[in-house]
Amino acid sequence: MNTVDAKGPRLVNIASNPLPEGARVGYFQTIDKVQLRYAFWPKGEGKHRGTICLVQGRTEFIEKYFETIADFRKRGFAVATFDWRGQGGSDRLIGNGGLGHVDRFEDYWTDMKSFHGQILLPECPPPYYLVGHSMGGLAALNAGIKDRLMFDRIFLSAPMLAVPTKPFGLVGTARLAEVMSFFGLGQMPMGRKADRLSSAASFPDNPLTGDLIRYMRSVDVLAAAPELAVGAPTVRWIAAAMVAMAEAASDGFAERIRVPLLMLGGTRDGVVSTAAIEQLGLRLRTGRHQVIAGARHELFMETDAIRGQVFAAFDAFITEQSQ
Repeated sequence: MNTVDAKGPRLVNIASNPLPEGARVGYFQTIDKVQLRYAFWPKGEGKHRGTICLVQGRTEFIEKYFETIADFRKRGFAVATFDWRGQGGSDRLIGNGGLGHVDRFEDYWTDMKSFHGQILLPECPPPYYLVGHSMGGLAALNAGIKDRLMFDRIFLSAPMLAVPTKPFGLVGTARLAEVMSFFGLGQMPMGRKADRLSSAASFPDNPLTGDLIRYMRSVDVLAAAPELAVGAPTVRWIAAAMVAMAEAASDGFAERIRVPLLMLGGTRDGVVSTAAIEQLGLRLRTGRHQVIAGARHELFMETDAIRGQVFAAFDAFITEQSQ
């Protein structure tokens, strides 16, 4: 295993998941004093088209997107990304760092706003495009509402707008988690099958991707750097996320989004609700949605055929707009 900047923040470089050349890795501190790991890559080939700000889903880490980062760079984009608080190479927030935790979903906005002000604006070439997956997709929608001038366009992969919550629903689950937090149980794990750590044995029935090689890349990275792993979310995280998803489902949410937006979903996604993506997409004034047949949750980690459709949509929506 090789790393970048072994004395400070590092990026894990292994044979099955090679590090794209030209990386710069570092830490920055959010306005509420949380240390986050970030990385930047200059553009690769061709005309300069701006910078992709890539924000990940829950449990994810920079290394998981090396292949996708290389794909963006081949299109002429620089790429800037970071690990959310509580995961990857960023500060863990509670004593059990293996659990996914956040006090408020608003804290992810703090992460993004700090990254935009401290790294993206001063160090990365404009224009800026936001690409978000899953939980990062919901955080990206909130960014599009809070500051419509921050990014020129937003491209989302399977945004986390709703998840299975039987029997209580989003609001009921949020209330239950809030009550549990009030009684001191906020740091207790509250997971489901989809939150288990990946392994070779879990591939056959996994909800994330139909591509074994890309699935095993993440397994290999975590075997080389187990400190990057995050398992089940805490009760407090569940409360925060459910409140944010309930807000996204509320009347008036769609019309508050004034940034050009494209959301992609998969017909076989068992992690987040593709129906919720479709419902929001139909209400958008400045955006739309597209559903990819046969795709599971992690669209950027799917088979070549599905990834081809994802990047065709990306090129039509962002690459061609930046020419």
